Amino acid sequence: MKRYFALLARYNVWATGKLFEHVDALPEADYRRDCGLFFKSVHGTLNHLLVGEHLVWYPRFAEGVSNRRALNEEVETDRLRLRDALIAKAERWLPLIESWDDTRFDGRLDYTTTKGVPQSLPFAATLGHVFNHGTHHRGQVTAAITAMGHPCPEIDLVWMLQQEGRA
Repeated sequence: MKRYFALLARYNVWATGKLFEHVDALPEADYRRDCGLFFKSVHGTLNHLLVGEHLVWYPRFAEGVSNRRALNEEVETDRLRLRDALIAKAERWLPLIESWDDTRFDGRLDYTTTKGVPQSLPFAATLGHVFNHGTHHRGQVTAAITAMGHPCPEIDLVWMLQQEGRA
């Protein structure tokens, strides 16, 4: 399990970087436009990723801390600082995963939801949710970019594996 989640952590960093190669090229109006996503815009969706993946889930796994935050909170208004925060915080997952003993993945994650409800879920499945959640929202962003008529990145996991194989 540890090797698999380490792979997902590497993929998370790689896919986030690839995504921003295209997000960075968006005109400001397209970046902030309500394009029908759950969090409305590319900017809103990226802010949601910062909140969910890094300000809510990461502290639960790393510190046992359950932050109560609104999932639509705009924690970073500046798009370049948001990009830098998402990339830097994505890089924290791999060392965290590598620090865990293999038996940790068989345990449970006890936390409190953002609404204050105590919860206990299978550790590995919940960690899987974190990476799946990021993939889901990156997919929304790539669909929005494409719908606006801009090129979008190829960010399938196999593309990363092929790139690593060539390196």
